[in-house]
Amino acid sequence: MTGNATHEMPELSGTPLRVGLVGYGLAGSVFHAPLIAATDGLVLDTVVTSSEERRAQARAEFPDVRFAAAPEELWGRADELDLIVIASPNRSHVPIATAALKAGLPVVVDKPIAGTAAEARGLAALAEERGLLLSVFQNRRWDNDFLTLARLVVDGELGDVQRFESRFERWRPQPKGGWRESGDPQEIGGLLYDLGSHVVDQALVLFGPAVRVYAESDVRRPGAAADDDTFLAITHANGVRSHLYVSATTAQLGPRFRVLGSTAGYVKYGLDPQEADLRAGARPTPGRPWGEEPEALWGRIGSGESPLTGGGAPVRTLPGDYPAYYAAVTDALRGRGDNPVTALQAAAALDVLEAARRSAREGVAVALPATTPPASADTDTDTEEQTA
Repeated sequence: MTGNATHEMPELSGTPLRVGLVGYGLAGSVFHAPLIAATDGLVLDTVVTSSEERRAQARAEFPDVRFAAAPEELWGRADELDLIVIASPNRSHVPIATAALKAGLPVVVDKPIAGTAAEARGLAALAEERGLLLSVFQNRRWDNDFLTLARLVVDGELGDVQRFESRFERWRPQPKGGWRESGDPQEIGGLLYDLGSHVVDQALVLFGPAVRVYAESDVRRPGAAADDDTFLAITHANGVRSHLYVSATTAQLGPRFRVLGSTAGYVKYGLDPQEADLRAGARPTPGRPWGEEPEALWGRIGSGESPLTGGGAPVRTLPGDYPAYYAAVTDALRGRGDNPVTALQAAAALDVLEAARRSAREGVAVALPATTPPASADTDTDTEEQTA
């Protein structure tokens, strides 16, 4: 399908929507393909990879899947597909998304959607012009700890939130190499745009637009050329301050969240288990528990004492729910719901990331227009890896 017409979904609700997945590195094989396959109403039709090893990997899990060596092969048979998912390296997101939209196909793009907010808004305008869905895979809006924190905030359990601390830290003293740690700006590598895309998006979802950004960004490890230890301080329009840490050089990991309010605080250690489970080969299955963690890992809420010395009361962590993202995408394509993560929401996060990069480079705090739209409050070439 080409031109400006809205892509037509199969008329029968029982007919699955056919998905073309571009890239079968880590993001494609661990996150997107399993979640697509687990979604009622979607079917993984085609995987774009020229790697025979990755084709064999995909075929082992999805015996009926077809293959293409390059994204361009999909545009000529756009009428055979209903959705394109882009899980290739960051530098390719904008050109592939542009081509897919011009071919008349709805698109999901892994984060970050682009290297700049202007590019993200350009893609949003193209999708609007063509009447097509353009969604961004911000899966960590469906992390177990984030869902729990969002519930506490909405229910007023913390009073008025004053400070939000979020850490996505790792201990990886030896660089892995590859485009993600390259200093080439065309690669859009480094932790600011990788893990930073998650923690900034979460902060905007919880507390709305940013009006001021300060950042410190370093390259700590020998052999790495992109930032691997970065801190951001965000002042939100409502007065909340977010302190966000992303690092590969953290020998002792801090709490994932420490959130301080006028009446109580919430502290949560440990990462959502869904990524580790997907990496280990577990798959979401209807009727079976998914995204749950043991009581020993639950966060604690209270005031006046550290949770590590018994302060506060445990708060049951809600189950994580990555499958909810593609379920929402399916509903949006069918006209039954809204786009779960829009390109304009992603552009608002990129405004913050660009301001952070400038702040770290110049050593200044950067002001942002108060009109930056908030995120929703609802809640690789094939030879290289892409994480999600």
